[in-house]
Amino acid sequence: MAAKVASNTNKVFQNHDDVHISFEDQQRINRFAKHNARMDDFKMELEMKKNDLKCVEEALEEIELFDEDEDIPFLIGEVFLSHKLGKTQELLAETKDQTLKAIASIEAKAKVIKAEMDELKAHLYQRFGSNISLESDE
Repeated sequence: MAAKVASNTNKVFQNHDDVHISFEDQQRINRFAKHNARMDDFKMELEMKKNDLKCVEEALEEIELFDEDEDIPFLIGEVFLSHKLGKTQELLAETKDQTLKAIASIEAKAKVIKAEMDELKAHLYQRFGSNISLESDE
């Protein structure tokens, strides 16, 4: 809030809600905002990976009904390659393992960022109280 100047005197009155923000505080606020954006990215990426995992698990269940000698198309990059049942199951299991590792990696990164965000949030709320809002809109 801006300082208010009394009209009949030269005194300057400041509202008690005014808070000085130091360079270090601004750096913490910026770091919190950057981490918050990264957390949003991680949430979206995690949702996509979990959807991919669900699709792979469904595919593994579906191909159990196929014959051993039947060729099954498998998407690699942008190309479908046909393989026998055993090879396709092997490829799907490998894809499932890679997806699970990717999910674990994303969750680990998110956990580290969440811990730093909690630390920053505690410091900023201690410093600014109700003059700052760090809660997400969700």
